[in-house]
Amino acid sequence: ITARLKRTLPVRGPQAPTLSELMRWYCLNTNTHGCRRIVVSRGRLRRLLWILLTLSAVGLILWQCAELLMNYYSASVSVTVQFQKLPFPAVTICNINPYKYSAMKEYLSELDKETKKALETFYGFSEGKSKVRRSVDDWNSTGSDFFQHIPLLKVEDFFRTATDLHSGQKRKIEGSVFHKDSSIVNSGDSNDIIGFQLCDANNSSDCALYTFSSGVNAIQEWYKLHYMNIMAQIPLETKEKLSYSAEDLLLTCFFDGLSCDKRHFTRFHHPLHGNCYTFNSGESGTILSTSTGGSEYGLHVVLYIDEADYNPFLVTSSGAKIIVHDQNEYPFIEDIGTEIETAAATSIGMHFTQSRKLSKPYSDCTETGADIPVENLYNKSYSLQICLHSCFQKAMVESCGCAQYAQPLPAGAEYCNYKRNPNWMYCYYRLHEKFVKEQLGCQQICKDACSFKEWALTTSIAQWPSIVSEDWMLRVLSWDKGQKLNKKLNKTDLANLMVFYKDLNERFISENPANTLVILLSNFGGQLGLWMSCSVVCVIEIVEVFFIDSLSIVMRHQWQRAKKWWHGRQRGKEPRASDPERQGHDNPVCIDEDLPTFTTALRLPLPQDSPLPRTPPPNYSTLRLETAFTEQLPDTLELGQH
Repeated sequence: ITARLKRTLPVRGPQAPTLSELMRWYCLNTNTHGCRRIVVSRGRLRRLLWILLTLSAVGLILWQCAELLMNYYSASVSVTVQFQKLPFPAVTICNINPYKYSAMKEYLSELDKETKKALETFYGFSEGKSKVRRSVDDWNSTGSDFFQHIPLLKVEDFFRTATDLHSGQKRKIEGSVFHKDSSIVNSGDSNDIIGFQLCDANNSSDCALYTFSSGVNAIQEWYKLHYMNIMAQIPLETKEKLSYSAEDLLLTCFFDGLSCDKRHFTRFHHPLHGNCYTFNSGESGTILSTSTGGSEYGLHVVLYIDEADYNPFLVTSSGAKIIVHDQNEYPFIEDIGTEIETAAATSIGMHFTQSRKLSKPYSDCTETGADIPVENLYNKSYSLQICLHSCFQKAMVESCGCAQYAQPLPAGAEYCNYKRNPNWMYCYYRLHEKFVKEQLGCQQICKDACSFKEWALTTSIAQWPSIVSEDWMLRVLSWDKGQKLNKKLNKTDLANLMVFYKDLNERFISENPANTLVILLSNFGGQLGLWMSCSVVCVIEIVEVFFIDSLSIVMRHQWQRAKKWWHGRQRGKEPRASDPERQGHDNPVCIDEDLPTFTTALRLPLPQDSPLPRTPPPNYSTLRLETAFTEQLPDTLELGQH
């Protein structure tokens, strides 16, 4: 009887055999009123209205919850201003001219000679002679390696031919043409365009022509290429001696109203700017601070520029470059340096700001750069510029086999030069072109730093020294430096620099999460209660019914089909499609052992194959009396006769 009840009783709840029965059971028992009204409503119109209302409520919940989730990953910016004693930043100062020209002449003599010949041929410039243009046939046939590797070219015939300014030979232009337009200086003939051509050493037909409408830019760019090739072969110790010392650069120094000297400056060698000096670098373990704003309490230095010893082909301006930065940051003078004029007093007022951004998932910034797959070549704290320069240098070593001179040298690599790497210039230009077009992937790999310090600078310039004070001031400064200089100073050799805090307001700019997890959950609960009268338990119930139980039913049916197919295969025939599927407790996965009640037993259908049960007829033989005595007594006989 128990087995028969299990086979025939309908099953309700999570163990329902079909999805329709499971959904009906859920709608009748759930706490969400809309689902229940869909089942119990009478009439198609009313039921359709409840379906539309319930689906609309679900759509509104999903929309509002998506908005809440997006707002959870947003951040609000807060600005805090504090007035307190501030640490003074590091101030790095470099002469625009990296090396003394008088000391570099022996290394650059051949390059300077070829450059002067190019100027004389193309523009008619000559030292001590009239400016008469020479033909290219007047060139000396014996040239140097500089022009053999990368000659200057005069482009003619609409970029189809070019004349080698050294050999006078004409060549056909092949390959790409990169025109870097400028309107600084143009030659007399508007059709005269000069440039240089870079070719692959392994494939002479693969070339690129770089042209300039300004001869100044063309010659200066050509000069810098050969200049870097020469400097890459000079040892670092020699280059430090060829550049300016602290005694050469600094004439006077004051900080916070007190005198300072070269001991407060730290030297570091920059590939493009020679010896640079950093005030308050923090290498000694002490960082200076200031408690008063204003120009009287900052850094005040007078710099000796020595314009007469400048390289005339390498730099076209005179003065110094400075950069204000944190002690743990690398000073990128060539990128963000501020130029200081000679014969002028330059005042730089600062405002200090600390910024802090939230990392993932709020923004795509990095805390320390440890998650960036690029080696830091600068040994300073991470920044976006450090990552980009290091990434390009890494690509340079991998593609060209040597390192670019203007950036730090990676471990195991060497700087590029003609002797060991005759193809490096062509490779460098091609690689730099890809870098600018963001084809190397460096801009995609490198990320902004999450925290950084910034000094906003305000620059003002005044004439210095004044006309009335020029004479005595130059005399005093010449006296102070007289034993080293042995000449009277000119005001064009001097630069006056003041760096100070305009105020001591320290600004903190920080990002904070616009929503916390508690607020997010509270907003979710409000939306669910408003539109569906749901709670957390209701959400768990939805997950259980629509995902776990529904999946269980689908898997159960698939298991039954697979089992039938397997049994039919074992018997050598396919399973019959007309076989009724087992339902309820007849399913082997249902192992409920609860006994049926009397009420549920009355609902059992009668079996169809057996006749209806009937009440059996009485056995009349049981009504007969059988005595245990074999003989009848005489008195009973008489009684019977009567």
